[in-house]
Amino acid sequence: MHRRAFALVRLLRGPDTLDRIAALDVFVILIVAAASVYIAIYRDGSNIPMLAAVALLGFVGSAAATRLTERRKGHR
Repeated sequence: MHRRAFALVRLLRGPDTLDRIAALDVFVILIVAAASVYIAIYRDGSNIPMLAAVALLGFVGSAAATRLTERRKGHR
């Protein structure tokens, strides 16, 4: 519970764009972890493609947003 609250505060009040990106990445990790626990408990493998898609989307989104942010800082 505390990590979600800290991530939500960082997402809303983050002094920098990179802080907000990191907070969104934490939420993606929490979603993937919760889906993994569901798959493990109920032994339901039908959600594995969704899990892989969310993880890949989170990784690519974070990497692209970070790269774009760093490029913009370099042009200032």
